[in-house]
Parts: sequence; C-alpha cells; structure tokens
Amino acid sequence: MTEPRIRNIALLIDADNASPNHLDPVLTVLAELGEVNVRRAYGNWRKPALKSWADLTLTYAIEPYQQFDIVKKKNATDMRIVIDAMDLMYGGRIGGFGLMSSDSDFMPLAQRIRQEGIPVYGFGTERAPEAFRAACTRYIDVAALKREEGGTAKNGDRTPPSKKAIDKDLLTLLVDAYNAVKRDDEGWARMSEVGQRANNRSSFDARNYGYSRLSDLMKDVPQFAVETRNDNQQYVKRLR
Repeated sequence: MTEPRIRNIALLIDADNASPNHLDPVLTVLAELGEVNVRRAYGNWRKPALKSWADLTLTYAIEPYQQFDIVKKKNATDMRIVIDAMDLMYGGRIGGFGLMSSDSDFMPLAQRIRQEGIPVYGFGTERAPEAFRAACTRYIDVAALKREEGGTAKNGDRTPPSKKAIDKDLLTLLVDAYNAVKRDDEGWARMSEVGQRANNRSSFDARNYGYSRLSDLMKDVPQFAVETRNDNQQYVKRLR
C-alpha cells in the first residue's frame, strides 16, 4: 500500500505588511496542508524596518525577494507576489498556499487560486478587510495564533488563550452548517461534516476565537451538545 502523497505548500510573505513575530505559529498551521517547502518573503530589503525579517531568512530557509519602491504609494511588492503565485500555481507542483498579509489587494489572487481547487490560507490581523478574509479558504488572525501559542504560568502550566465572544454571525453560521448536514434520528451530526459546511460558506477558523479546535468551540456554545463516541468520532446536536 503506497503512502499518500504529501502536499507541497508555498508560503508567500508580504514582509512590508506582516510581522516576523507570527512566523512560527503560521508554519505550524500550514503543516495541516503539507510541507512548506517554498518559503518566500518580498519587500524592499534596504528598509531598516525589514531587518527582523532579514535575520530570519537563514534560520527558516526563506528566500528574500528584493522589490524596490519604484514609485511612492505604489506597491510593486504586491504585484511581484501575484506574479510568482501564478507561476507556482501553473507549474503544477504546489498543493496549497499561505499568504501572510492583511492587504485587500490579494483578494483576487486568493479567489483565483481557489478556482483551481487549491486551498489558500490567509494570515493577517483582525483589521484585514472582510473581502480578503472571505476569499481565502481560511483566514486566520495571527494575533489569535500568537495568544494560542501563549506563555507559561509560574508553575510551568500553559496559560489558556483568551477567547472571543461567540457573536450572532458565528452562531448563525454554525446553525446553518448543522442544518445542512445529515443527522441521525436523535439529531446528532458528525462534527467534521458541520465544520466542512461552515468552511464552505466562510473563511471561518476556530482559532480566531481562541479555540484550537472546532469541537472545543462548540462545547462552549449553549445551543449545541457535543459527544465523542466509541469510534472516536465527535458528534454535535442542536439543543435550541
């Protein structure tokens, strides 16, 4: 029996618009998709502000791509990232993309990649425009990732990440996803199927709310019950 082929993942970093402090958790998340073998950071490396990124290029095997600021207020870096992403996609060797930026200019790029059936994860701040978030297969708030990575308490225990309130929009998304999947006679549905439906409608990710997994989030939603069965599969049921 042959082993399943591991996806080759490309991480493209808009160094002018992303913090190097979030690189570790971003790489951890992208491991869900496969091996991050293509790692590129783009920017004008003459800028002192990019020194921290420059220091990481050797440590993390990141290729630095120089892009001069040819005209003020025109972002040539974005154009370069888009061109390289298209080249990588049409080369046929990339099975997933990570875009580390909060720039709405990458919305058309994310849409185009997804049209090819290739997952694209966006990593940026909570201030990123909703249009870019929605264009990604998943959009993940890097600050939430950093909080999840967390520090440690004095006794050495991991401090729990702060959690965001479960708002009306999130509840509507979860209810709609639950209603759309197959349920047994008692109303239980597979958690994985509910999560898949939610992802099809949105760039939703539980980590943006301070939870490492969807099941952990669902346990804190009073409208749902969660149980784990003998097959180690988790199921969810709407209570009200």
